[in-house]
Amino acid sequence: MPDNGVDAEVELRLPEPFERFFRREYPRMVAVAYAISGSRWAAEELAQEACLRAYRQWDRISGYDKPGAWLRRVTINLSNSLLRRKVSELKALQRSAFGGVGVIDPHPEDEIEFWDQVRALPKRQREVMVLHFVDDMSSGEIADVLGISESSVRSHLQRGRTALTQRVDIEDWA
Repeated sequence: MPDNGVDAEVELRLPEPFERFFRREYPRMVAVAYAISGSRWAAEELAQEACLRAYRQWDRISGYDKPGAWLRRVTINLSNSLLRRKVSELKALQRSAFGGVGVIDPHPEDEIEFWDQVRALPKRQREVMVLHFVDDMSSGEIADVLGISESSVRSHLQRGRTALTQRVDIEDWA
């Protein structure tokens, strides 16, 4: 066979089997969802739902450069939706129980746990903090997941850290 300058063997990128992807990513998604939702049970449900959505579209998603980033985005979106529902339900309960007057303590006590404070951060700061501290992602990886610039990631991370140091007694937080 003549050599026409083209390699006879062309490396094809075969998609990763979903089962392997699931085994690797599911525990991480539970941790991400838990950090946002504050509920272990809800975190497992949210991670399962995100993985189910990935499974249903695996032919398309497996072709992405970073299918894990897609899964993290879905997990974060589902977690944020749950958090919004919880807040809405709490507000409705407060309105009905207290005749329309909300009961909000403007000065949280010192014993409130770290992750409660993370969940209290603005949405984007919370997402960045969770991906950085729970999933140990770099600024570039977080930017890919959230669809924002690396400089925005660094800015949200710094603002989140600053807010936490003001709210929580953390020794030598850098």
